[in-house]
Amino acid sequence: MPVSPVDIAAASASLSVLKNRTPTSSGPEHDAAFAKLADTENGGVFSAKFQGTSAWERHPNGDELVQIIDGHATVTVLVDDEENKLEMNAGSFVVVPRGAWHRFEAPDGVEVMTMTPQPTDHWREDGLPPRADVE
Repeated sequence: MPVSPVDIAAASASLSVLKNRTPTSSGPEHDAAFAKLADTENGGVFSAKFQGTSAWERHPNGDELVQIIDGHATVTVLVDDEENKLEMNAGSFVVVPRGAWHRFEAPDGVEVMTMTPQPTDHWREDGLPPRADVE
């Protein structure tokens, strides 16, 4: 497999901003706001631009690296059944532990880059997701 650099700015320049993201967002507008930049051993490196609130998600096969490229987001991570609200700005990152439910809230918009293991579980219902019992 060839190894080559990825120009993050160029790769994300073609992305549209998904306005008013909700936990149930889908379709062409959603897809135009997300891009896979590279493959990894158990997932990929992704870029996204959105405004609003995501569904809760978790990754049972590994930690996820989340970096804020531009803007601001509150990333809420459930750890030991407690909501940890992380205020994140451009240049900051967090490692979300394997199996921890988390979501993004970006009322003014954000651009993120993630290194995400697959698969991704989603919780799109009201309230908090069930406890993360991932071994």
